[in-house]
Amino acid sequence: MKKIILFSLVVLLLSSFESPKNKPSGIEAKINALVAKMTLKEKLGQLQQLTLYKQELSPNLKEQIKNGEMGSFLNVEGAQLKNALQKIAVEESRLKIPIIFGRDVIHGFRTIYPIPLGQASSWNPDLVEKAARLTAVEATSEGINWTFAPMVDIARDARWGRIAESVGEDPYLASAFSAAMVKGFQGNNLNEATSMAACVKHFVGYGAAEGGRDYNTAIIPENILRDVYLPSFKAAKEAGAATYMSSFNEINGIPASGNAFTLRKVLRDEWKFDGFVVSDWGSIEEMINHGFCADKKEAALKGFNAGVDMEMVTTCYADNLEQLIKEGKVSMARIDESVKNILRVKFRLGLFDHPYAKLDGEAVILSKENLETACKLAEQSMVLLKNENNTLPLSKTIRNLAVIGPLADDGKDQLGCWAPDGKGDESITPLTALRSSLGAGVNIIYARGASSCRSMDESDIPAAVEAARQADAVVVFAGEDALLSGEAHSRAFLNIPGIQEKLINAVAATGKPVVLVVMAGRPLVMNLVEPNVKSILYAWHPGTMAGPAVANVLFGKTSPSGKLPVTFVRWVGQIPTYYAHKNTGRPPSVKNTGIPMGTPLDPQGFVSGYLDLDYTPAYSFGYGLSYTTFAYKNLVLSREKIKPGEKLMVSAEITNTGNVDADEVVQLYIRDLVASVTRPVKELKGFKRVSIKAGETVKVEFTLTDADLAFYNDKMKFVFEPGKFNVWISKNADEGLKGAFELVEK
Repeated sequence: MKKIILFSLVVLLLSSFESPKNKPSGIEAKINALVAKMTLKEKLGQLQQLTLYKQELSPNLKEQIKNGEMGSFLNVEGAQLKNALQKIAVEESRLKIPIIFGRDVIHGFRTIYPIPLGQASSWNPDLVEKAARLTAVEATSEGINWTFAPMVDIARDARWGRIAESVGEDPYLASAFSAAMVKGFQGNNLNEATSMAACVKHFVGYGAAEGGRDYNTAIIPENILRDVYLPSFKAAKEAGAATYMSSFNEINGIPASGNAFTLRKVLRDEWKFDGFVVSDWGSIEEMINHGFCADKKEAALKGFNAGVDMEMVTTCYADNLEQLIKEGKVSMARIDESVKNILRVKFRLGLFDHPYAKLDGEAVILSKENLETACKLAEQSMVLLKNENNTLPLSKTIRNLAVIGPLADDGKDQLGCWAPDGKGDESITPLTALRSSLGAGVNIIYARGASSCRSMDESDIPAAVEAARQADAVVVFAGEDALLSGEAHSRAFLNIPGIQEKLINAVAATGKPVVLVVMAGRPLVMNLVEPNVKSILYAWHPGTMAGPAVANVLFGKTSPSGKLPVTFVRWVGQIPTYYAHKNTGRPPSVKNTGIPMGTPLDPQGFVSGYLDLDYTPAYSFGYGLSYTTFAYKNLVLSREKIKPGEKLMVSAEITNTGNVDADEVVQLYIRDLVASVTRPVKELKGFKRVSIKAGETVKVEFTLTDADLAFYNDKMKFVFEPGKFNVWISKNADEGLKGAFELVEK
């Protein structure tokens, strides 16, 4: 048995008692003084968040706010109404505690950036942070001081609609984007006027819902929970996240909104989080449906004592906590703790000092910088999956270009899901951008081909075919409309919906070179069209500036540089497929690829796979082509053996062997070959986006430490173990330069 070396962390222990030398100061002193003055009803008011179904200030609502019985609202539209509500809270209530206003500002406010899964395809956390910063500037101008983002659930099932909101399947990559988004939304200091509190969601395991069905059960062993599903949430905490949201799902039999293990032991005790936790919409009351609580009173008891500070929309807390206190089932100390957590965020946001929106929002909405950033991020998010015979970039000598498909000119659908404040008429569509950028010298022949993405009416296909026949080249825009992904929009089939596959194949049958641009909120299965098109550019839902971004990539102004943050399967039956899987005792090998593995009567080897489908994915994690080619060579490790506490430098030379200046995302993977708990076949441990000129060679170097080799063992200890490791510097998870090293004992 291998000797296990505990990976120790230095933790600063904070004393909980007060003494003359340890009195709270600053914000904590203000919080304590305020809580000491509050009545129980005022305290319970801070624990409640409601939505305004009618966007108006009713007499009853005014009275509730005046009495201090309302601490937060979500989905209040317009700065003027927010200011009217806030005025009552800070000028007419007894203690003048401001309201915190929340909103689903997920991937933009009015300037809509690519969906988060698309942003993750950029592998550019700095640019994503900038997009979140500009989003905060827009949103705070209308009085929104709290966003229900980022969503950092690990998602490994493309059937799940909310994969669109995620940043992919990998904890390392997700952690990088989690921290970037938190920093962007919150800025350098939470009390700045353009900063808003981030709410990291959904805590935790929501992306592991069975069958990709939203709100469903998740079964996650604790070491997998800690190794895979928690790191992105911890990265957000380390970046200073102000709030968290408990999720809808249950984890191992305990609903996440009543789960003391995750909410108290992990989040509070281990991570020392001191902001507040809000439930997801109605998730406290929904614990009754889970069979975890008998009624709303028990839901209030279990949710509150587990660690959910604020209840969203439903009123289990407001209706039952006072009685639960009288019965001794909820302590006043616990009430005060939650109230302090909420007030702490309000003080940190500076709401007591500047509670009102400035009413000058239009000055920053859709600014030049916002639109330029949205275009750049959309460009970097697009992934070139196929480019037969270098069909892309399209030649600038083209005189007749067919533009086909229901998504070529749909400003609303290109925004994607969870863009409630985005406006389709403020978008620039691909058709508009192509007409503008190509000018009168190119004849654009437009045919919608289908009335919508989901239409089953084939009557528009002949016109599209005729458009293709008249053209030198064809670009088909196909995929999902915005409503096919997002919350409660899971799919059992992942094909391109409606009659779009027939449309694509009919157009391709003309013999004209067809470029397929896919706009979607998830990885789609494209086996029925992929052989018939020359190029596939996966654009996700690119946002407001989809048109200019697509036009720039199609005609080579920008070389595509996106890489997949999730694995694309060949067929739905392969789900779940992800790169960091375990090996099994009978893994398939290269000889099992390229052909079906046989039939029940003629099996092709007794290995882990399918009888009727190649075990490999359609496109691997980290995959993405460019308009140039890159050669990887000269892998160098600074040493063959490292001891705990030492660093290992791993480098390689990357040469742009083509004639186009371009970016390449260089990736670092490791594998722990033998461990006390089996480890994945590969794990991402680093990446760098580098710009390389045509013909240029750059050296890319990564640093590995023992922390990068650590994992949670079966005793739930975070450990690294002596032994042998493989290491790769790669262009994706399936290929690369391979080396080896050993971690030895001191």
